[in-house]
Amino acid sequence: MNSRLFKVSLTAALSGFLFGFDTVVISGANLPIKALWNTSPWFHGMFIMSMALWGTVIGSLFGGIPCNRFGRKKTLFWIGILYALSAIGSGLATDPYVFSFFRFIGGLGVGASSVAAPIYISEISTPENRGKLGALYQFNLVLGILIAFISNYLLKGVGGANDWRWMLGVEAIPAIAYTLMVVSIPNSPRWLAITKKDDTGAMAALRMLFGEEAAKDKLREIKANIPDVALKEPLFSGRYQKPLLLAFFIAFFNQLSGINFVLYYAPEILERAGLAAKESLFSSIAIGVVNLVFTFIGVRLIDRLGRRQLLKIGSLGYIVSLGMVAWCFYANAGSALLLTFILVFIASHAIGQGAVIWVFISEIFPNKVRAFGQSWGTGTHWVFAAVITLITPIFLDADKGIFKDNPWPIFVFFMGMMVLQLLWTLFKMPETKGVSLEELEEQLRGKTK
Repeated sequence: MNSRLFKVSLTAALSGFLFGFDTVVISGANLPIKALWNTSPWFHGMFIMSMALWGTVIGSLFGGIPCNRFGRKKTLFWIGILYALSAIGSGLATDPYVFSFFRFIGGLGVGASSVAAPIYISEISTPENRGKLGALYQFNLVLGILIAFISNYLLKGVGGANDWRWMLGVEAIPAIAYTLMVVSIPNSPRWLAITKKDDTGAMAALRMLFGEEAAKDKLREIKANIPDVALKEPLFSGRYQKPLLLAFFIAFFNQLSGINFVLYYAPEILERAGLAAKESLFSSIAIGVVNLVFTFIGVRLIDRLGRRQLLKIGSLGYIVSLGMVAWCFYANAGSALLLTFILVFIASHAIGQGAVIWVFISEIFPNKVRAFGQSWGTGTHWVFAAVITLITPIFLDADKGIFKDNPWPIFVFFMGMMVLQLLWTLFKMPETKGVSLEELEEQLRGKTK
């Protein structure tokens, strides 16, 4: 593989590391903050736990605007700034309202990141390695999750009652480093050639990525496959109905698997199963390790088996593991067995939805509307993530939750959703591996060459 292309893709994908760290670091601060400010389950769900996700919704829904107007590179740069501000501000917060504001700022960065980074990587890669390079974003995301779990564990007790501040504030270090690294990457050549009509700039970007001779060929390929009719049509026209539905359903099922529910509330779920607070944080590290290992496997397989095959494998794993987690809670089977099936659930997600979603959404929309299509798909993802995180305390809270005695029905619901995902994958999801972005555009508009 082209080493320069890999390095540039990896730099963009590092925004996924901050994404993963920022979204999961709150799991370690969840219970200390609940005890500190003694808020109601509704307030804790709306402001403390899900405010970052509402910022993510806004960032993802509107992230296509700066991506199109200012470019993917500049958007990635400002995402790093948002992460740094959020880390410092939330770590120094003096009340739940200030805390929620800075978590919202970080959420904006997460949402915009899930738009800008996948489409940037998709647009600079080739059909042969697009899946692998695109999945680097997810790999860095789960690496960020793992590091957040480890960081929370190591910082537990360091600052006494304020150790949660260190957990949140330490993110500023990688955020600043990432921001400086983004300065060195080129703009997306497809954005320059198609959106800005800047062939000179596109050629310069392609030359940085592929060298002189290959750059000329790739620019000709990009220019030759721009269908004029597509340039004049908005995203929500009948022509793009199929990719819109595909993006909606893969994002919908991603969150209805319960993945954010498990990641955000892992320590609390494990404590409900009988583990002590320090043990639950340590077990959360096991979740992060399994997530990382099976994401790496997914990255290795995505361009070999394809996106559809990975999602079928992941769906079957979801169904089995969620059913067994529900049974473990129902039968009080013990924390060790419960943790085992939670790890199977995490592995199923990592090799399936985790490896596929960001790659798939970034592939299926035409060049001209890709940024707004990515916003649609990621916006759907984050709306459902925010809703699930918002209502979780109502069901899970140990004192006032609907399922305060035993949360097994929650996992049965998620299992049912994964049966529906398997059916959708079998009968509706197309395969996109090994096909150029321009060829996919024609296929999903119902045309053939």
